Amino acid sequence: MNQDISRRRLLGTTLAVAGVAAGSVALGAGRASSAPGDAVDAVVVGGGLSGLAAAKSLAAGGASVVVLEARGRAGGRVHNITSPKVGATLDAGAEFIGPTQNHIAALAREYDVRTIPTYNQGDSIFWNSGETSRMPAALPLPLQADTLQAGAGLARAQAEALAGFPVGEPWKHPNARYLDSLTWEQYSHQIATTPTARALMQVAMSAPLSVRPDEVSALYFLNYIAASGDENNPGTLIRLLSTDDGAQESLFEGGAALIPLRMARALGTRMVYNAPVRSIDWSGPTATVTSAAGTFHARKVIVAMSPAISDQIRYSPGLPATRIGLTEGYHMGAVSKFAALYRRPFWRAKGLSGQVYGNGRPIDVTFESYAEDRHILMGFISADAMRRLDRAPESQIVRECIDNFVDYFGPEARDFIDHGIYKWDLDPWAQGGPVAVSSPGTLTAYGPALRAPVGPIHWAGTETADYWTGYMDGAVRSGERAAREVLGSLA
Repeated sequence: MNQDISRRRLLGTTLAVAGVAAGSVALGAGRASSAPGDAVDAVVVGGGLSGLAAAKSLAAGGASVVVLEARGRAGGRVHNITSPKVGATLDAGAEFIGPTQNHIAALAREYDVRTIPTYNQGDSIFWNSGETSRMPAALPLPLQADTLQAGAGLARAQAEALAGFPVGEPWKHPNARYLDSLTWEQYSHQIATTPTARALMQVAMSAPLSVRPDEVSALYFLNYIAASGDENNPGTLIRLLSTDDGAQESLFEGGAALIPLRMARALGTRMVYNAPVRSIDWSGPTATVTSAAGTFHARKVIVAMSPAISDQIRYSPGLPATRIGLTEGYHMGAVSKFAALYRRPFWRAKGLSGQVYGNGRPIDVTFESYAEDRHILMGFISADAMRRLDRAPESQIVRECIDNFVDYFGPEARDFIDHGIYKWDLDPWAQGGPVAVSSPGTLTAYGPALRAPVGPIHWAGTETADYWTGYMDGAVRSGERAAREVLGSLA
């Protein structure tokens, strides 16, 4: 981009955004507006990791940018909460980082957020309809005679994912139409015949996605496996599911949300909060973005939202049929995170890692975590179990989750000193999580619309990433990619 143009745009943005911020304060209701002549280079819709990464890259490239965030905070699905009694910081959303997740790792270094290893010693537990099997924590799946078939099936699934799989563009796979015609449940039933083998194949999918096996396209999850790497390291199911050398290898000291919070602080007055976007009108020479905090004008717009909820915005002119079909074919997983704090990690004395995988209810996956020198058992409530508890009182959820921990780890689990819970299903700006998934037929019919710009509108969000779709690293990748598109078009 021409340096003189960059300087003029940057100066204009500094003045315009400062005026917007001042107007917001003066009005006291977070409302502001900019005239068409004050158009910025880009408005970013969404202040999660993808939107923040886009804004950071745009600013570094000399472009003027405003970020409109619906919530009163940055971070999106990366969020810290505080336990009610002892005030411990808990990860309510995305938490872990592992090998090949280089983009989020670079941000952690830049903003001085340190990682600590996830505890992974002793045995983990595989829970299958009330029957428990212990397995070395170093293994992502139990070693049993009747699980060998599941291992073979999963190996075949991985072969499908890696044999010529176009990462990030699964609709280009040679067998895409067939794989996208099946749910993961149908696909796993074709490969595995015993109940245990099928259960393992389904846990391998439900653990990272928080959906039932009949809710997601087989092609989608095969791409998810293929995406668990980077340009130099092919994705593998082992890396996706593992702790050591895998996606759950480490967590962030002080909570993962420190990264987006510090990014937002660095962006300063470019951030506008409590600004849910109602409409984007791109019929004129600049796009008009109307939000609860006022109206903004921009040459380009990056919508950094899940495709499952990006259709809440009214677009004028309307979006192409392919983009509409794409958003209708995506839906959020149903998920909540529950954490119980303990004075001591009693499970370690039993030779347990604190990790459980299986079909337990309401919690189907657990990990040991940490907060201010306190030990935590953290669990995911997913899919139908979460939908059942969406409107349940917190006391009921705590009781059921602790009962579940007793099943897994013994009666000592009742001696918790505090807890935390966050229902992502009821967050109006998330409507679930951890990631949006596609129904059968969506990717092959509408997949190219996932990232294809529409007029001045570009798309970001972890669902649009090539590698590490559904993870923090994917969110950052997607924002940086959208920013490159915008900077290239402004040059």
